[in-house]
Amino acid sequence: MFQQAGTAQLNDYFRPLSERGGSRVFFCRIAGYGETVAAFLRRYYEAARRSGVIIDGRIPNPTPDNLSYFNEMMGSGFQMDRDFLSQRLKKWLPRMTDGQRDAVVTAMYATLDDMRRAGKNDNMLRNAYMKYMCWLYYKFERIVNVLGGETLPKILYAGDVSHYELQLLTVLSRAGADIVLLECGGDQAYLTVDPQSALSHLYQAPGLGPFPAGFGVKQLQAELEREVRRQRLYGTPPSLSPCTNAWVQKAELNTALTAVQARGNDPRFFCNLFLCQYGVEDNLTYTNDLFAFYQSLQGGGRRICVVNGDPAPPGPEEIAAVKRGNYASAEQLAAGLAANIRYPANVELQRLMTRAFIDLVLEEGERCGGSVSKLTSRAVYLLCWLNRYQKDLFPDWKAPEVAVFLQFGRCASDTGALFLRLLARLPVDVLLLLPNLNEGSALHTPDLLEVHCPQSVSLDRFPVDQNQARVTTAAYQAERDLDRLMYQDTGLYRNQQYAKASTVLLQTMYEEIPILWDQEMKYRPSFSAAGDTVTLPVICQKICGVKDGNASQYWLDIKKLITPDTEVVRSVPWVQGTDPNPVKPYATQFLKNGKLLRGKIKSHSAYLYGILRAEMQEHLLDKLQLLLDQKLIRGTFENGTEYTVIATALNLPKDLLRKIQKFDFTKKNPKLIYINPTEERISLEDSILTAFLSLVGFDVLFFVPTGYQCIEQHFTRPFASETQIGDYLYDLRIPDFNTVQESGLHSIRKLFGRSI
Repeated sequence: MFQQAGTAQLNDYFRPLSERGGSRVFFCRIAGYGETVAAFLRRYYEAARRSGVIIDGRIPNPTPDNLSYFNEMMGSGFQMDRDFLSQRLKKWLPRMTDGQRDAVVTAMYATLDDMRRAGKNDNMLRNAYMKYMCWLYYKFERIVNVLGGETLPKILYAGDVSHYELQLLTVLSRAGADIVLLECGGDQAYLTVDPQSALSHLYQAPGLGPFPAGFGVKQLQAELEREVRRQRLYGTPPSLSPCTNAWVQKAELNTALTAVQARGNDPRFFCNLFLCQYGVEDNLTYTNDLFAFYQSLQGGGRRICVVNGDPAPPGPEEIAAVKRGNYASAEQLAAGLAANIRYPANVELQRLMTRAFIDLVLEEGERCGGSVSKLTSRAVYLLCWLNRYQKDLFPDWKAPEVAVFLQFGRCASDTGALFLRLLARLPVDVLLLLPNLNEGSALHTPDLLEVHCPQSVSLDRFPVDQNQARVTTAAYQAERDLDRLMYQDTGLYRNQQYAKASTVLLQTMYEEIPILWDQEMKYRPSFSAAGDTVTLPVICQKICGVKDGNASQYWLDIKKLITPDTEVVRSVPWVQGTDPNPVKPYATQFLKNGKLLRGKIKSHSAYLYGILRAEMQEHLLDKLQLLLDQKLIRGTFENGTEYTVIATALNLPKDLLRKIQKFDFTKKNPKLIYINPTEERISLEDSILTAFLSLVGFDVLFFVPTGYQCIEQHFTRPFASETQIGDYLYDLRIPDFNTVQESGLHSIRKLFGRSI
């Protein structure tokens, strides 16, 4: 009779009998969940499916037909005798060998004897005997002829085991079968039938928690079916697998300097590092430390690829190089796009890339809710970046080499974070360094090793050579620390603190405009700041009519709004399509698939904004893209108007550019006052400019004393909120505001009694 062995390691279940130190079987209960348990159960389920028995819930009781057939074949007699049991088993289960039958007889007799000594009468023993025989025939017949073999049969029981079921499982265990009781609801139910845990062992390990909702045999089956489908997608699988971070002894950046040969010697794995470091240890020496780290990597002969910030989005040529079709599911998409992965110099690396790409795309597909269009876009980006960087990471890769991909600075893009996860499944050390603690990260995954340092420093680029290395004095760093204390979540803002801004329109009364007009943005209602982006509440209104019909006061009210940062438009139209525009001949080159080609724009000779601050250039291009996306201008993406939008927005006058250059998003914003006392409608170009400047952050006021619909023609929906303030007046002439005085108009004009 086989003896139970303690289970220190779950994988001992898969050891052959000759390596167990005697006639030993395993019979354990699993009542806690962890990654190790999940991996074991998947493997054990597959073993039980192939050459064992899987029971999901209770074993059905023998039916009347089952019992009738048993009585017909075996008779209704019962004797508590080994020979009797052996004779009945030989007739009932003839495929069993003599040795297997003896083992089952011995185990069954021992179990029935335990029941007799526990006070059970002969009738109860007979009922148990008949139930065991029926269960052996109808449920376990496929394994009784392999009991006690070199590869022991596996039984997986999921649920709360009953008294009789536990007795039969004990019989099979003693006869030479490995058994796992999967207790997703905990171990309490089992202890009601075996309070002393005498018949099985409870598996215990650090870190085990409750099972996820819905976990069970059906989920294991679904996972294995999904794995089989995935293996078909891979084609020939790679022989290597990643061992990510498991070899790490100390969580620090310098772990990446560990020689590949010193990380492990198992030929089935490559050992790589997936690490993110927040902050710095010493902000005074950080730059030099980084350069020394980089030199050490080079001295170790490592292939290194350094990227500052998120990888640049793929260009049109890179995207066009990815062959793709129409896909109905994430699996079709993963298999179809994986055909773009080519590395003929090393087939093993190509297989690693294919497996990593397919796995990640399918995982992302589950997270995206099965949206194939969204998934296609992300997968194409992954392939473009993989193709872009593989020549730096794997120029002539041979196992067990491990390259280094170092991203320095904020990881703000979800797709960029996905690319780092892809690289971490390849023979690459993936290092994300975030020295500025004020910057967040989109990279969050359980297999990421995070290192948190106490100090913070702001650096734009990784110092890959000595000329780029910069050092700071203690006084300079102290000033930076004070800067962070003063201007972080305090309501105080330093000059040009924020690089990005979005606008919201303030709905105000006419009487509120003079109050809000000259206020700094940070004091306006709905102003907010988060990360490196602020929300700017701007005014955009059309003022119709003249209050009380008083033209003199009307012009005086407008004059009070003219600040040094105010652009006043006195003639209609302000800009016409016939005006010289150096950008117009090239506008069609700056747009593809509805997106601005920023690199081409910035490198073009007709680009006028290269003199502006870099962050302001990005702000202007962001708002131009937003204006196109909103389709606020009539005809955008319908009749070519989008090219007029681009040409007009990229040809701002010099005085406007100067106002934009000094625009600090937390302080006073630039203004535009557009006065139209005529019947003329504003031009298409004027409509584009006013809408664009409003998105940039300008306050925009249209003064229309006639009340005519003169600004609406080129907008697809209302652009400026309309306010009626008084009587409509016509044929007014715009005065020289330098001559408009508090008491009225210029004295000479008053002398002639002329109302203008």
